[in-house]
Parts: sequence; C-alpha cells; structure tokens
Amino acid sequence: MSNQLQLSRRQFMVGCSAAIAAMAGSRISQMAIAAPDGPDANTYESVIVVFLRGGLDGLNAVLPIGGVDRGNYETWRPTLKVPVSGGLNGNAINLGTANTLNGTTFGLHPGMAAFKELYDAGALAIVHAAGLVDDTRSHFDAMQFMETATPGLKTTSTGWLTRHLNTAPNITGPVFMPALSAGSSPAMSLLGREDLVTMNGATGFDIGESWNTTGTGQRKTVLRRMYAGQSWLQVAGRETLDAFDVVESALKSYTPSPGANYQQYNGFHDQLKTIAQIVKANLGLRTATIDYGGWDTHESQQFGNNDPRGQYFNNLDTISRGLQAFYNDLAATGHHTRATVVVMSEFGRRVRENGNIGTDHGHGNVMFVLGGSVNGRKVYGNWPGLSNAQLYDQADLAITTDYRTVLAEILTKRAGNPNITGANGVFPGYTHPGDLGIVR
Repeated sequence: MSNQLQLSRRQFMVGCSAAIAAMAGSRISQMAIAAPDGPDANTYESVIVVFLRGGLDGLNAVLPIGGVDRGNYETWRPTLKVPVSGGLNGNAINLGTANTLNGTTFGLHPGMAAFKELYDAGALAIVHAAGLVDDTRSHFDAMQFMETATPGLKTTSTGWLTRHLNTAPNITGPVFMPALSAGSSPAMSLLGREDLVTMNGATGFDIGESWNTTGTGQRKTVLRRMYAGQSWLQVAGRETLDAFDVVESALKSYTPSPGANYQQYNGFHDQLKTIAQIVKANLGLRTATIDYGGWDTHESQQFGNNDPRGQYFNNLDTISRGLQAFYNDLAATGHHTRATVVVMSEFGRRVRENGNIGTDHGHGNVMFVLGGSVNGRKVYGNWPGLSNAQLYDQADLAITTDYRTVLAEILTKRAGNPNITGANGVFPGYTHPGDLGIVR
C-alpha cells in the first residue's frame, strides 16, 4: 500500500462505518444489479408522482371564468378571485388575467403560464373535482390515506406505488433502479419497497467524505479490497460499489436538452432535472416521487414581503415552469412518450375565502397529468358546480372523480399493470368505474 492508503485499525473502522452509512443513506444497498440498457430499455414506462404537500387551492389554480359559477366563485372569493380581465383581483393586486382553457368554462391561474403552453400543445390534461373520498381535513391523515391508497385505514403497510411494482406483470427479473424518491426521505407511496433509492440530486451521489483518505477513487479502492471475498456481506458490498459506478457514470455530468429551462438554485427544478437524467440514462426507472410544499394557504394567500402576488402565485409558477422544463428535456430525445407525470395534493381548500384573505382545509381539488402519451387540451371530470346546494358539506368543492381513477388509468394503460382492484391489487377496496380517456 502507498502511504496514502495505509489506515490504522481505528481509521479503517471509521471508514467502513462512514461508507456503509452513506450507502444506507442513499437507499442503494438493495439495488438490483442488472444491465441498464437491457432488451426493454426503451419500452417501459416511468410514472412520476408530484405531491403538492399542504393542500393546493385547486379552485384558484383552475377556476371558472364564465357562466353561473363565475358569479358564484366571485361571491365566495371577493378578494382572492382571479380576474378574467384587467389583471386586478379584489384587493387591487395585479395578478394578470386567467389563461383561458376551453372557451368560456375554465381558466388557468396566471402564475401557470407554462402549464397553459403545455395544455395548448396537447401534453397536459386536467381533472377537476378530483380527490380523496374521505372526510378528513388532517394533512397527515389525508396524505397517508392517499399514499397508501386505502382511505380511512391507517394500518396499511405498503404504498400504492410499491404494490404497483410488486404486481406489474411486465416487471420481471432484476431491474437496476425501479423506484426513486427525489428528496431527503422516501415517499409513503413507496412504503415497503426495499430497492428504493432516495437522493436529493445527482451531484450528491457519492460514498461520503468523512474518513481519512484523499479522493473518491482511493476510497473505492479500499472498499473493494474490503469486500474482495465471497461472503454474503462482501458480495453485497461489491454489488453496491458496482451500482455506484453505474449511477455515477450516468449522472456525473449532464446538460439538459435545448428548451429545458430549469431555474438555477431551485431545489424542485434540480430534483426534476435529476429524474430526467435517470429517465434518459435508461436505468430502468419505473416510478419516481417528488414533493413540493408550501400550499397551506390559511392567510395572505396573495401577499408577500418581496412580491405582492404572494407565495401561492410563485409556487404555481415554480411547479409549472419546472414541469415544462422536464417535459421539454425528455421531448427533445423522445423520452416524453414513455414518461407520465401526475400532480396531486392531499385535499383542496374551502370555497369561501376566510377572514385572513386565505383559504382553509377543504375537500375536492384538481389533478394534472402530463406526458407525451396524454390526451391533453381538455378538462376531465364531472363539474359539480359552486352553488351552495352543490357544495360538499355546504362548504367545499364536491369530489366527482376518485383520485384512484386517474392513477388506475395511468397504471393500466401506460405502465401495463392490470392488477388494480381486489384484495391483492394496487387499490384494495376500490371499484374502478372505467377510464376517463386521459392517456392512450
């Protein structure tokens, strides 16, 4: 050994601990070792779930712009209403005007101009009056019920995406990277999945810097010597190092496609870019999750210290621009035809604005579906109306589409999994009423 690689017993143990902790932290020790560019490299679908945590106000994201419900909307929201002309809301804040979607019925919030472009291009579909068919207005309960897909039941031990991966007949043999949670912790929708990878971004994918060798290459050399034998631990260690080599090779440098304008230093955009890298690297990604918080708009929904339009406007701008960049990134190489994004939140907000110029926990909401195989340029679902008699509990937008209906269609038609219902299916206790025609 050179002097640089001569370690004391204590340094050796510290190094082992740091390396193993780094591997566990990346949730990669269970990753299957298979050729990323296998025979199905260009045939499988990647389902990406974007969860907007905090309760998106879907009624201001996709709002009525005409007819009797425009009048109802303005009555319920005299201050927070999104204007259809003039640009000023009820508090004289210049928001811009709603982006017309389908004639005189619905419009998109002006903060979602990027979604308007995707919608017009036929890549974005909207499902209104959708959501979790459970009465809870607790963030934690609603998120748990949605991600385990068993409303009202708190003892479910697996997430709906885990059950999809476990039951999909077209996922056979070892898959290099079937599941990814972009962020610092795994999504509950992937609860119970052992080969889940959790990471914040491609640049942080390494074996750690906390022990006394200089350079990643030397650390790997030491680790490969440690795991040179044939015991189960040594074999697992070598497989983990092999996994690091493959992923690092695919992700160490990346230039997004032209037109993929990810915002610099934006964590949500960085995570989307990482997912795009992995999809385009053909690492076998079947599903990925990504969160974006900050939607609990109880007060000052359209106000902010640095921007009078407020956090809600800026959040909508962030997610719509980020997903537009993601779509453009994949579309430039043809990968958009085998990647479907679904955007959802745990519940919507009350129809009536509150006294703090915000909105409280509600019921029905809106979902977005994005991809190259989406039948876009349409608002799906049965609109229940906003008159007092049409509201759920005389307070909220009613749900006419169970959110599982949207997910079931994506899984069956895009991900090739027919095992949707039944006790051992993806959605136990759920009866599928039929597809909406969102994807092809």
